[in-house]
Amino acid sequence: MEEEIKNVVSEDDVIVEEFIETAQEQAIPESDDEPIGNVKISVDVVSTIAGVATSEIEGVAGMAGTFAGGIAEILGAKKNPSKGVKVDMNEKNVTIDLYIVVDYGVRIPELSWEIQENVKNNVETMTGLEVLKVNIHIEGVSFDKENAEKIELDADADENAEINAENEEETE
Repeated sequence: MEEEIKNVVSEDDVIVEEFIETAQEQAIPESDDEPIGNVKISVDVVSTIAGVATSEIEGVAGMAGTFAGGIAEILGAKKNPSKGVKVDMNEKNVTIDLYIVVDYGVRIPELSWEIQENVKNNVETMTGLEVLKVNIHIEGVSFDKENAEKIELDADADENAEINAENEEETE
């Protein structure tokens, strides 16, 4: 008797199963050819992603911008993450031009390759667009790191000279 009860399917169970099947059919289109809607990605979004990805790389001193953008930044405007980035985009493809300033002493070919890989991976991962080209334009060389290191070395040398002078006075 118990076996008969277990095998009996109630009407409610059938209705629930039909509802689930209908919901799944409506949620998942039968073919991938039917678009559900459109996704449009702004050029500004792509340029921001590319700018941030470029700035992450060691050896990039900064992005080269326009004269007006530089003045705006000095006057307190927010830093623009898409500064120094030019994007040409169509429906599925992107070409990116980066205008950068590099630190003195870095190997530019290796730095460029690293930037290209990072930008390409980030843009393709986040947007789904295909990156055709990442062109690097070296706009300048920054000596800030070298100057900072020289100042630090000079300060250490001055400190050592003072210690040596004190030691000489004590021995006299």
